[in-house]
Amino acid sequence: MLKASGAMAAATLLSRILGMVREMVYARFMGDGWVASAFAFAFTVPNLFRRLLGEGALTAAFIPIFKEKEKTHGEIEMWRAANAVISGLVVAASIIIGLAMLGISLALAVHSFSAQTELMLRLLRVMFPYMLLVCIAAAMMGMLNARGHFFIPAMGATMLNIVMIASVIFFAQRMALDLPAALRLPKQIFALAFGVLVAGVAQAAFQLPTLWREGFRYRWVSPWKNETVRLVVTRMIPGTIGVAAFQINVLVTQTIAFWVGPHIVASFNYAVRLMELPQGMFGISLATFLLPTLSALALEKNYPEYRATLRHGISTLLFANLIAAILLVVLAEPIVRLLFERGAFNAESTGRAALALICLAPGLVAFSTVNILARAFFALGDTKTPMKISLACLTLNLLLAAALVVPLKQGGLGIANTVTSVVNAGLLFFALRKKLGRLDMAPLRATFLPLAIAGLLAGLVAWQGWQLWENCVGHETLALKIGAVFVPAVAAGLIYGILALTFKVPAAKEMLEFALVKFKKRI
Repeated sequence: MLKASGAMAAATLLSRILGMVREMVYARFMGDGWVASAFAFAFTVPNLFRRLLGEGALTAAFIPIFKEKEKTHGEIEMWRAANAVISGLVVAASIIIGLAMLGISLALAVHSFSAQTELMLRLLRVMFPYMLLVCIAAAMMGMLNARGHFFIPAMGATMLNIVMIASVIFFAQRMALDLPAALRLPKQIFALAFGVLVAGVAQAAFQLPTLWREGFRYRWVSPWKNETVRLVVTRMIPGTIGVAAFQINVLVTQTIAFWVGPHIVASFNYAVRLMELPQGMFGISLATFLLPTLSALALEKNYPEYRATLRHGISTLLFANLIAAILLVVLAEPIVRLLFERGAFNAESTGRAALALICLAPGLVAFSTVNILARAFFALGDTKTPMKISLACLTLNLLLAAALVVPLKQGGLGIANTVTSVVNAGLLFFALRKKLGRLDMAPLRATFLPLAIAGLLAGLVAWQGWQLWENCVGHETLALKIGAVFVPAVAAGLIYGILALTFKVPAAKEMLEFALVKFKKRI
């Protein structure tokens, strides 16, 4: 598990780092004003499809069926099933894209919107075809994961980020230079929108050579009345809601926030991006590995091993993401300042984004656990239970966001998402235990108190370290800003790791042994 998810985590880490560089470039270019909020909200819609399909519902529904076809019918029928699914995705996505673009065009033609809303709709119209590209990329990712390839699919997002960074550096900053500064940014922002489409092509194309070597050749297979397509759709529709509560929460809350204040969506978006680094490294990587593994165990009806594998994955996730969540909360301000505060992103922008991060990061473990538990249900062929739970949680999130966004702005959105995800994870645990009879989580529960103590002390070390750094040396230069983050973070991380090993937390011991083995092999 550590080897497979570790390789994917390494690729995901590179992708998330480049994603962070992308956000840094975005922040310097457009700050967190109304233009930035319009772009962030418009990009949320196609990006939602990327997360639902690339990291969620499509792969969750498709991989178990793909694996079953391989095991029961052989590779020829397996590739035929894959081609039928891709053909169906192309047809369905094209219809949705056509209707959405037509609807946006009609709305712009018949109604006069505010400058912010009109810009958002125009950007959304440009970026919506990204949905088709991400459908194809997600199907390729699912096939490669099912064939045992995790590194290359995870690296596909790296290509996406490289193209999007280039769209700012080489195109956006060179557009509309003859216009006044106030009018320049709303024109330049379209370079970022077209960059999203090019990035989608790059993400799909990057995976094709590996898939080709595996034996895949695309052939049109009519999706109409195809049993595999019907089964994937049947599982994917409820799974879309079941596995993506966090992403849908983001869309719903940003819809509310978009009309409340000009800075809220952009500030909250920067906080989400910061939290996605550890979530992607550990939560998504582990969940992606666990789905085909748990699916195979469920097909064999090897439920003792199924429970053990699930417990092992959650234990590793808890150990890794707990310290990440603590550091994101305690060091929110210096982290945001280091990464984003330059150009159009000023000190006030830092305060707004830091507030969102402080309120959002406590839910990191829950966000990631939801991904794993939803896939545990999918491996059992059950997509309806996560859907029902997420529908209830989405309702809760909407109510909390509506109540908190006005008084607390972006902080209210963070609190709403955190509370919702904790409730979602708790209900999924309860439902899975009821479905399986028992989960055998006693060894996991035994680590809660040791990790809580280690996390509390690590958080205190990080807080005191940051305060001492600020009082003694400040943050006037880039080097000092780096020190304000990494000196207390490294000290806190060492305390956390040492205490976890002292308390004999299994995940800490296993990760250390795995790292030492890798290190010895290299030397």
